[in-house]
Amino acid sequence: MPSASTKGSSRGTLFYAQSGGVTAVINATASAVIQTARSHRVRVLAGRNGILGALNEELIDTSRESAATIAALAHTPGGAFGSCRVKLKSLEADRPKYERMLEVFRAHDVRYFLYNGGNDSADTALKVSQLATEFDYPLTCIGVPKTVDNDLAVTDTCPGFGSAAKYTAVSIREAALDVAAMASTSTKVFVYEAMGRHAGWLAAAAGLAGRGPDQAPHLILFPERTFDEAAFFQQVKAVVERVGYCVVVASEGIQTADGRFVADAGGGKDSFGHTQLGGVASHLAARVKDALGYKVHWTLPDYLQRSARHLASETDLKQAKAVGKAAVEYALKGLNGTMPVIVRTSDAPYRWKIAPAPLSDIANHEKKMPAEFIRDDGYGITDAARRYLEPLIRGEAPPSYGRNGLPKYVELANVLVPARLPPWT
Repeated sequence: MPSASTKGSSRGTLFYAQSGGVTAVINATASAVIQTARSHRVRVLAGRNGILGALNEELIDTSRESAATIAALAHTPGGAFGSCRVKLKSLEADRPKYERMLEVFRAHDVRYFLYNGGNDSADTALKVSQLATEFDYPLTCIGVPKTVDNDLAVTDTCPGFGSAAKYTAVSIREAALDVAAMASTSTKVFVYEAMGRHAGWLAAAAGLAGRGPDQAPHLILFPERTFDEAAFFQQVKAVVERVGYCVVVASEGIQTADGRFVADAGGGKDSFGHTQLGGVASHLAARVKDALGYKVHWTLPDYLQRSARHLASETDLKQAKAVGKAAVEYALKGLNGTMPVIVRTSDAPYRWKIAPAPLSDIANHEKKMPAEFIRDDGYGITDAARRYLEPLIRGEAPPSYGRNGLPKYVELANVLVPARLPPWT
């Protein structure tokens, strides 16, 4: 169990960890964190596989990486240090784990904890800060925003979402051209499955691909609206008869009137307690074929939505770097229990800034699509949604390519520092 600590003169070490599903730009945040810390002569240890790195005392020494390698992280997708889906429970229920983390932090003189993730990660960072205060351990905890679902409270948008939104909108526009070319003799309905358990932000982003009722996507299914199969069939039939084909974007989290997920994969719960989803596109495709007799194709982009660094939004990249830089600066200022969030100051021209927000206002809160963003008929987005979404996918930031035609992504050595504590189980 951690004991009371005497605050010394050492500036200490910064511990950074990535959490949950990664994004096309989470490594850009990591790059900014390390570069900013180096400019202040602060050592950075990264958790191997996220928070598990702290529990298992598997700490990556980022000082072993060159400045050029760290800079190249900004153009590399995935999670450079490894991530994990591990949700710590309350301080009472999981107290040994929290205390183990403090023991590891004490052993390596960690004074700053930066946790890069979503709602659950913000909650973990908040709890760790509370426990450190209880034991009088000098630790500043900062949550760093990241999620393609765009469902974090307080922040205007989440780093990672803009790039996934751009991938979604571009993919729908391109696929729709393909479907249109083949519709007279082949595919009449195309179903695209977008990520989004309870919030339909990514599905909404697909709406940027076209304007008007005759441009794809013709129908968007949001988790914020109850799914009515019979009404859906009527909409599909009407679009096919009017346009010649129908492009559907369905959020993975759509539910029936009785609260059942249409895409319940039957795989139980994940480590966050969420129902394992998957297959809404294939399900809808089969039902449309059976009910209406159309030839249907469907796609499940899944990880492609969050890993497509080649199609990243420049806006998203800039914001991912900005929150990383601000997170270090907030930590060094002692802004404990804080997250750097994105504040929109203007729609036209689009302007934004970074500001601190209390983790207590963010942890375990979920930002859903506002009602005014969903069209009255429930199957599309409004002009208000376009004003919000469009700036987030603006600009291109492609990685450099090698002579082999592939992007030049970087791989880290990820050298661990020697353990100083007995193994933990």
